[in-house]
Parts: sequence; C-alpha cells; structure tokens
Amino acid sequence: MSQIETQSPSGEGSFKRSLSLTDGVLLVVGSMIGSGIFIVSADMARNLGSAGWLIAAWVITGLMTMAAAISYGELSGMFPRAGGQYVYLKESYNKMVAFLYGWSLFAVIQTGTIAAVGVAFSKFLAYLVPELGNNYFLFDAGIVKVYSGQLVAIFIIVLLTYINSRGVKEGKTIQTIFTSAKLLALFGLIIFGFLLVKENFWAQNWATGFQAAQNFGSTDAVGNLTANTDWAPISGKVLMGAIAAAMVGSIFSSDAWNNVTFIAGEMKNPSRNIGLSLFLGTLIVTIIYVSANLMYLYVLPLNELAFPTDDRVAVDVANKIFPAVGTTLIALLIMVSTFGCNNGLVLAGSRVYYTMAQDGLFFKKAASLNKHGVPSWALWAQCVVAAILCLSGKYGDLLDMISFVVVIFYVLTIAGIFILRKKMPQAERPYKAFGYPFLPALYIVAGISFCILLIWFKPQFTWPGLIIVLLGIPVYYFMKRNTSELS
Repeated sequence: MSQIETQSPSGEGSFKRSLSLTDGVLLVVGSMIGSGIFIVSADMARNLGSAGWLIAAWVITGLMTMAAAISYGELSGMFPRAGGQYVYLKESYNKMVAFLYGWSLFAVIQTGTIAAVGVAFSKFLAYLVPELGNNYFLFDAGIVKVYSGQLVAIFIIVLLTYINSRGVKEGKTIQTIFTSAKLLALFGLIIFGFLLVKENFWAQNWATGFQAAQNFGSTDAVGNLTANTDWAPISGKVLMGAIAAAMVGSIFSSDAWNNVTFIAGEMKNPSRNIGLSLFLGTLIVTIIYVSANLMYLYVLPLNELAFPTDDRVAVDVANKIFPAVGTTLIALLIMVSTFGCNNGLVLAGSRVYYTMAQDGLFFKKAASLNKHGVPSWALWAQCVVAAILCLSGKYGDLLDMISFVVVIFYVLTIAGIFILRKKMPQAERPYKAFGYPFLPALYIVAGISFCILLIWFKPQFTWPGLIIVLLGIPVYYFMKRNTSELS
C-alpha cells in the first residue's frame, strides 16, 4: 500500500513522495509550537495556584499526547495515505464519523487554529509596529469592525496558502527554516533563563508544592487583570475541575501533532516514517514545554506568573533575563514561531479536504491536484474560512469550545485500534502500537476523564463544540445527496 501514489481523479497530477523523516518531525514540532507556550501558563497558574500542579498538568498533557502519538503509529502504518485521521476514522467506523471529524476540522479546528495563530503573529508584531496590531482600528464594515491586526493575519494566511499552492517543496522549505529557528530560540531562552536571571523564585514557588489554590483576580481601571491579595485553597472535586480547565490551555498548545498523518501521501516510506515522526516530534515538544514552565517558575514569582500583562508570560520572563531587549526578543521569537506553525497547519489541513472530496463528501474541485501536485482548491477554501474567522474575532471562543471535541475524536481514533484488530486481524501492520493494549487504553481512560470533568465543571467548554459537530450531520446527508451537483 505504501508504494501506491494517490492519484487525482481529474488526472491533473499526483502526490509526490518527497518528504523525509526529518521533514515529518519538523512538521509535528512546527505545527504544535505556536503561541500557546508563551501565554497559556498564566491562566493555568490562576486555576491551579501551585508549582507542583502546574508542572503536573503539562506532564499529564505531554504523556497523553505521546501515548496518542505512539498509538497512531499503528494506524499510519496500516493506512499510509493522504487524510490521516479522517481515513483512520472511516476505516474503524464509517464515513459519517469520519466526515464529522473532517467537517469540524474545516469549520473550526484547523481553520480556527490558523486564524488564532495568525492573529497572535499580528499581536506581537504590534510590539515593533503598533499600527499593525489588533487594537489599531481601521474602519467599520457594518457586520464587523476591522482592525489592522486582522488584516495582517489574513495577509499571512494568504501568503502561506500561495506558497504551499506552488508545491510541497516550497512548504517544506518554510517549515524547515522556521521550525529550526524556533527550536534554537526556545532552547536558548530556557537555558538563559536558568543562567542569566539575577534573582530567582524557585524555592518560593516550590514551597506551594501540590497545595492547589485559585485566584482569578480582578480588573483594574484600564481593563488589565490583576491579582487579588489571597488565593483560595481548593481540593477534591473542585481541584479535579480546575485541572481539567487548566488542561484546556496545555492541550490547545499541544494539539496539531496529528497533522503529519494528513500528508502521508507525500511522505517517503510512510508506514515507518509517520509513526516515528509522531513519536519523536511529540517527545521533543513535551520536553520543551515542561522545561519552559520550569524556567518560568525559576524566573517569576507565582503571582507574576499568574498575572502578567495580557497573559504574556514569556514577555515578562524575557524582560527579567534581558532587561533592555526582552520584549523585542520575545516578539520576534513568537512571530517566527507562529509563522512556522501556520505554515504546517495550512500545508496539512488541505489534504484532509482532498480525501473527503475523493469520497464524495466535499466539493468536487477539492479532489483535484494542480500541476505542482498539491490540492490547491482545498488550500484556498481553507484560506477563505480562516480569513472569515479572523474578521469575526470569534476564533478564540471557538477554540475553547472545540478542545473537548478534539479529545473526543482522539479517543475515538485510538479506540479504532481495538476495533481494527478484530475487524482486520490479517491486515498488514508494519508497526504495532507500543504498549498495546495498556497505553492505548490508558489514553482512552484519560481522555474520557478529561471530557467528563469538563462536562461537569466547565460546560461552557463542551456543549458549543458538540453543537458544531452535530451541525455536520445534515451537512453530511446534503453532501451525499448533492455531490454530483457541487463544483
């Protein structure tokens, strides 16, 4: 199967297997590391109020992500073709379950993340050029008010879409350059944080141990969030809910690792290299995320970690390490990070819509590859939706709502390993899930527990995401009925 190239129905081209293991690892790392690691630890600290639980939340997220990635190795070896997780769900369950995943990806998961990461780029560009930021009002378009930062985000998305429409080689080059640069910069920031800061708060912060507390602060006269004097101790059920709420941030920051499965049609030896890319990429990112948070706890007291200006933890940290140029350095680092992250997201997502179109569940034109061997129409369709979300300003709310749904689909996909072992016992499995059945079952239990806790304690993070998924059911039947009329 791995030797078969995916052919465009229109005959306009075929996927070229030109991506190596290194390219796959860089795509995993580059797609995962965006702006989250520089920001979300503040909200996590407000929810948990202790050094021990903050690090535990990141470790739990990392272990869950790695367990899922290792399990996906078996599925990627069985079905090494474009579409990745969409294909795994289709083979394990049916087309409708797969479509609901693809629909959610197109409606908000992939496109909303692309929008959010694009706006994050413009937010930090504003440190250097204020007129290009998200607070610089341009005009009222009637339906929405347009800010320059939104247009910057759209420009970045359009630029990356154009580059990737010119061929996978161009997208690969961008990914290699920007992911390598962000890795060097992040490792440098972590090392310098431990070496150069004049005063550290390590002992003070770790004195909190695992004594959890919450402090959601108050708003000052200019709208900045500031700490209250006292932290409220929490335990038991409240603590479990706080862990789940905090992990919304860490899971968002650790998502998109599965994007490499979408481009299996362009990977060399995908049966081997997809699984290895997933394991190595998620391992690298987990090490970086835990190390970065340990460094945050070394550089900042817990109150400052929980209440930095606009939640920009990394900016406050950098200003402690490099007092003269910290803000500028972090702004540049996040711009590099978000640009590379969005390149990976733009490149990978379109392959899912391409495969859906081949199954008659998306617009017919999305099933075609252009002369460069990439699904250009699907790329531009994704670009349009991401741009609309940029203008709407609702991408952040949508992503909070969709974290619940993302984990549900991960759980369903990993449960598919058990289903396929019975459904296709004789199928070729170049790589079998490490630790089966224990590790896949552990992820399923952890994922379901996370979802139950969110339903119980933070319903606002759950039902809106489910509504978005369920809206895909009538769309599915519409697509099935009207495929021949779509163009």
